[in-house]
Amino acid sequence: MKIGKKLVNFLIGMTILVIIWQLVIWVGSYPEALLPSPLSVGKAIIAMILEGILYEHMQVSLGRFIAGYFLAAVPAILLGMILGRLPQVWQVFDPIVQVLRPVSPVAWSPFIVLWFGIGNMPAIVIIFIAAFFPILLTTVAGVNKIERSYLKIAENLEIKRLQLMYKFIFPAAFPSIVSGLRLAVGTGWIFLVAGEMVGAQSGLGFLIVDARNTLNLDYVLAGIIFIGVSGFLLDRLIGVFEGWVGKHWGLVPRS
Repeated sequence: MKIGKKLVNFLIGMTILVIIWQLVIWVGSYPEALLPSPLSVGKAIIAMILEGILYEHMQVSLGRFIAGYFLAAVPAILLGMILGRLPQVWQVFDPIVQVLRPVSPVAWSPFIVLWFGIGNMPAIVIIFIAAFFPILLTTVAGVNKIERSYLKIAENLEIKRLQLMYKFIFPAAFPSIVSGLRLAVGTGWIFLVAGEMVGAQSGLGFLIVDARNTLNLDYVLAGIIFIGVSGFLLDRLIGVFEGWVGKHWGLVPRS
């Protein structure tokens, strides 16, 4: 019932968006050459699916994203849990993180291309940079929020450090970690597409640039829709992961 309600809400939201889109075209009197109608874009989406264009570029983009995201998430969580337990060490690293974090990953692209060459690696590295800092910061914040009295009790019970991290600190900091994972999904996906629009020869970002160069704006909007829907589904997958971990650890997942 809950899934069905969410699906209905999603369809209602998308319907409202399409209506607003069509109203903008009517009110602004935009021709198809400037702003394709929902019907034209719908036909383009069907054509891209039937021709296999969507599958080809989506597969490449998702592969790059998954690689960069997991390469960032695992060390960021582990490092965040360690630094959260070492406040004096974190005070040294925090200024470094705060200086590097605001720099757009795309700004590093000239060096990334020089260091890693052309291909999938530049996009993967860009995703890594975009996803690493949000996860690291939220993990450290989550660890810092843990009641010190609980940690003292665990230490008095002589619980080993590895067990303490695995059985207590990670579950206690998990809500903050999930917030970082969700934030990293958004930033990583955005910068993946941005990276593909700069120099890649495949992926959803390249698909949009290629369609723009050939003035197929219906394909451009179709690509934008695919990007948005893919980002939405990736965020939902993080929610599923949150629920699974919540059940495993006896935590109550957020609604």
